[in-house]
Amino acid sequence: MKRFVLKKPVNERPDYTIPYEEKLNKSQLEVVMHNRGPALVIAGAGTGKTRTLVYRVARLVESGVDASGILLLTFTRRAAREMLDRASAILDERCRKVKGGTFHYYCSQLLHRYHQKIGYPKDFTIMDTSDSLEVIQLLRSELKVDKSSKRFPQKKTLLSIFSGSVNKQRSIHEIVDEEYDQFMSHINTIEKLWQAYRKYKEMHHVMDFDDLLVNTVELLHDKAVQQEVSSKHQYIMVDEYQDTNAIQAELVRLFSNTHSNVMVVGDDAQSIYAFRGADHKNIMRFPDLFPETKLIKLEENYRSTQRILDLANLLMEQAGEKYEKRLYTNREQGDLPALVKAADNREQSRFVSQMILNLREQGVELSDIAVLFRNGRDSFDLEIELNRAKVPFIKFGGQKFAEAAHIKDVLAHIRVLVNPGDAIAWNRILTLIDGVGPKTANDLVGWLQNAANPYEMGESGMISDRYKKGVYALSTLLTDLKKKDLTVPEAIGHIVKYYKPMCEKKFDDHPKRLKDLESFEAISGTYRDLPHLLEELALDPIEATAVDTMASQQDENPLTLSTIHSAKGLEWKHVFLIQCVDGVIPSGFSLNSQEELDEELRLLYVAVTRAADMLYICYPVLMHGNFGDAFTKLSRFLDGVGEENIEPWLLTSEEEELPKQIEG
Repeated sequence: MKRFVLKKPVNERPDYTIPYEEKLNKSQLEVVMHNRGPALVIAGAGTGKTRTLVYRVARLVESGVDASGILLLTFTRRAAREMLDRASAILDERCRKVKGGTFHYYCSQLLHRYHQKIGYPKDFTIMDTSDSLEVIQLLRSELKVDKSSKRFPQKKTLLSIFSGSVNKQRSIHEIVDEEYDQFMSHINTIEKLWQAYRKYKEMHHVMDFDDLLVNTVELLHDKAVQQEVSSKHQYIMVDEYQDTNAIQAELVRLFSNTHSNVMVVGDDAQSIYAFRGADHKNIMRFPDLFPETKLIKLEENYRSTQRILDLANLLMEQAGEKYEKRLYTNREQGDLPALVKAADNREQSRFVSQMILNLREQGVELSDIAVLFRNGRDSFDLEIELNRAKVPFIKFGGQKFAEAAHIKDVLAHIRVLVNPGDAIAWNRILTLIDGVGPKTANDLVGWLQNAANPYEMGESGMISDRYKKGVYALSTLLTDLKKKDLTVPEAIGHIVKYYKPMCEKKFDDHPKRLKDLESFEAISGTYRDLPHLLEELALDPIEATAVDTMASQQDENPLTLSTIHSAKGLEWKHVFLIQCVDGVIPSGFSLNSQEELDEELRLLYVAVTRAADMLYICYPVLMHGNFGDAFTKLSRFLDGVGEENIEPWLLTSEEEELPKQIEG
């Protein structure tokens, strides 16, 4: 059988064992066979992007490229692991030596390796969002910011300003002036808080997620380090490039500085994370950053019917700056997407609930159905209706496992063992003790920072009889954990045993939380040591708590409820999009900016392209809310879309009746 052969294969081998030309379409094959130099792959929704990347990894390794010299940067570490597993199954175990992970994970590893270059200890700890908010609140108090001032930004807003400044590489003054101008009268205080926040992290040897990127850029300004890091990986692939921010784009340039063998893959039409600092222009500017870039488009869709793709293509015609492409499929035409007009949001919920029940009766698995929405609150009314109908569901877009208070309490004990300078973790575990409030905890932390052995707190003359017993118990726990050679599950077991009475006192739903902690202890054996556990949970968090909604009690797999942002990259046979009205999609906050309106359009495109077989777009004419009722208008993005592309469904006044199109 004829094989596809490179004119200049890396190891001069004439043949490949994998018949790439039989496994891939023409455009995918062009991606896989691309050898050297920069390449930009515009991969439309459902076009087999992951499959193509997997085969390129296998092809490079089969060509003789040392697998450890390939760097695969993905949106999640889980995605990287799955790709390398698939590449190994296609070729062999050599593919597992490919370096894979997220920008934050790879940067974290570099910073640990070169920690002396940046003045940090090797075992620095990483703060999550809630830790950062605690630090900001602490600094607000220290700077005596007037809490009664309604015009001063809240801690979440301050963190958004700080993070926006870092990710967009703009000054604090510029960010406040352009995005939060109502706080310009406080600009001097905000800038003081920003400087205090930076100094706090340096002093206590902690980094937030932004620091992992910024400090790596600073590290790579050392020419010797840059040469060493760039030379290590001769081939770089970046997935979901449309979701990168300005710093990540700079890191891609620095990582590939010695060779320019960089391939980025993404879809400009699915750039929807500006609120996290992602810059849609990165993917548009890539050919400017890397001259002689080869542009390859993947347009054949393997997911959706052509009718769904026609609507998606029509939506993207409205976009301003974009790469021209048109999705097509060899699947059947399928049914037209439905546009369901409901009298109000309650009728919308009843319709969706009844349709889901009907689909289940027709043999459609609940796990093949999803309900998507712009904001988490948009599904509250539907959740009530689904519970009433006893439809099991799981909701995505909420709190992650390691963000739950009881898990953070346990992790805080581990953090002080790994990094005794982590003042936020010390504050957290000290305030769990009866009699210790924030001021006392802060005083104790001040003493601990200068103590020869911070775990032996009994030596402090500051210990009051009110909390002496609790402090001694904590001191005993930490000293024992430090001295004993324990496995990770054993260490967590000791902490959970100590923490259990505190959990029972602190939370009304402590039985559920204690079950979470049991599960945490059970799964912790997958981590080699405590620093590794902290690093992994910070950079690759577990998605949900061990005990979730009523879905966990059911025999059948649950229905999915999800924000559109959390649904990106996923697919279902039947997709319901609810609350598709102006002010929701697009958001009312985006109406004065064409750039933001374009992102809202891309968000709708992402929602539409999640559907494989059937799409239902629902909108209520009247919305009931906490501040009264309001009449709505269909999203402007669908206004004017003809009935040849979307079929109107009119609901009857009878709750149990469905539209005639459904009855048929």
